[in-house]
Amino acid sequence: MSAQQTGLDDFGRFAEPALLILISLAEGPKHGYAITDDIEAVTGVRHGPGTLYGALARLESRGFIEPVESQDRRNPYRLTGLGRKALQTRLAALEAVMKAGRRRLVANEG
Repeated sequence: MSAQQTGLDDFGRFAEPALLILISLAEGPKHGYAITDDIEAVTGVRHGPGTLYGALARLESRGFIEPVESQDRRNPYRLTGLGRKALQTRLAALEAVMKAGRRRLVANEG
């Protein structure tokens, strides 16, 4: 069964924020503000709360992330096993696209 058939490569309408959230959580559990800060540190882009929490809700509904118990008002999340597999699948697909793009750039230089 392909990744597309299992839904592991379908991050929904907000694919980029979802991917960045999974990458952030691959480092360990984080709450929303920490995820936002991490994404900004890596990409230079700061997503608004609507984008962040919409993507978090979709990732949680797909079983890619889950909430972690917290002693304060923060709501941390962590990557699930399925989320780790989805991230690996998506990164492998992006790597294949990057390789093709680089080959084409080199082939058409000059």
